[in-house]
Amino acid sequence: MSLEDQINKITNDFENTPPEKILDILNQIKPHFKNGLISEYLQGKIQKIQDSMDEHDKKKQCKALLPYFDWYVQGL
Repeated sequence: MSLEDQINKITNDFENTPPEKILDILNQIKPHFKNGLISEYLQGKIQKIQDSMDEHDKKKQCKALLPYFDWYVQGL
């Protein structure tokens, strides 16, 4: 399954997707950003989510990062 297919699957079924899967996809798209500052910012957000112990909080923070999926699908 391509990265774009995985993104579409997560977007269509976000509520049933574990935060770890969302973070995995974000880590895969991170190198595709042309601006290093964006990649560094995203890495900081990913690390913050990984450090969180609350699953509900992880999911909420992951939802805030969904625009990165849109940017990737639209061609950055």
